[in-house]
Amino acid sequence: MLFRSVMVRLLAICGVVFAGAGQSAAQDQEGLLRVFMNHARVLKLDRPVSKVIVGNSNVADATVADSTTIVLTGRSFGTTNLVLLDAEGNAIADERVLVSIDEGNTVRVFRQTERSILSCTPNCEQHAEFKNTATP
Repeated sequence: MLFRSVMVRLLAICGVVFAGAGQSAAQDQEGLLRVFMNHARVLKLDRPVSKVIVGNSNVADATVADSTTIVLTGRSFGTTNLVLLDAEGNAIADERVLVSIDEGNTVRVFRQTERSILSCTPNCEQHAEFKNTATP
C-alpha cells in the first residue's frame, strides 16, 4: 500500500492524470497500467506531450489524439512500457503497461492436455490466441 501511495504522489508531481475505463486509479497494485487486448484506453494528461514512445509496439500501440490526450491500444498479450516526453525532451511519465484479456468475459475449457479460452461477449467464441494450446 505504501508503494501505491508513492506512485500516486509521483504521478501527481509529474502532472499526469490518467482517465481509465472502469478503474478509479491509473495503475493497479503492482504499478502496472492495464489495458485489454483489442481495446483502447484514453490517457488524459495535465500538460502537453511532444513525443510518445512504446517499448514494444507488438504488445501495445499509442496514438496522440491531441497534445494532452493519448489513446493506448492493447495489441497482444504481454508487458511493455510507455514513455511520454515534453517539448524539451523531459520525461512526463514512464509507465509499465500490461496487456491482458478481459477475464470477466472468458470461459476456460480444459480437455486432457488441450486448453481453450472462449470470449463470451455476449456469445461465446473460441479466442484466436488460445486455440488448442497444450497445457505445460
